[in-house]
Amino acid sequence: MRTPGSKPSSPKSPSSYPRKLRIIGGRWRGRRLDVSESEGLRPTPDRVRETLFNWLQPYIAGASCLDLFTGTGALCLEALSRGAADVVMVEKAPRVAERLRQHVERLEATGAEVVLADAVEFLQRSPRAFDIVFLDPPFKSNLIADCAALVEARGWIKPGGLIYVEAPSRLENLELPATWELIRSKKAGQVGYHLARKTA
Repeated sequence: MRTPGSKPSSPKSPSSYPRKLRIIGGRWRGRRLDVSESEGLRPTPDRVRETLFNWLQPYIAGASCLDLFTGTGALCLEALSRGAADVVMVEKAPRVAERLRQHVERLEATGAEVVLADAVEFLQRSPRAFDIVFLDPPFKSNLIADCAALVEARGWIKPGGLIYVEAPSRLENLELPATWELIRSKKAGQVGYHLARKTA
């Protein structure tokens, strides 16, 4: 997933992460939830999340969402807060997954499912087509292309569905499937964030 000669941006160390997750909009606006420390965990910055959900605003109500690298839960919990019908949160670290379940219980978030699994292994399961897929792997991994290919090939995204991709800002080629049209793209510091649509 790296271009020749480029290096991935170094994510912040866990000790520098904010200890609280703030939900920006919707019914849980202003709620703060504890963030677990975990190697490779990289919370999506608030300003990036706000821009993303401005992009998604026409589509989020009633949507079904899949987050393949859930981490703090910021994206799926924000989606539920803003009216998504249901979310599936995939997380491979047991301690982080347990914290996600605590978030769900504390918010009384009906429609939220936490799945303890590796993202690539999860995508090998019998698929369900989602309206929105969040693809935000650790920056030091090479998982964007692999997961995007599986999402497309196995039918995890509906025709016309949206895929959010977060990657190092230096990364020039996201290696997305040919059937995905990149419709939005911005950078904020070390973070590049992008929205694609699966063509019908």
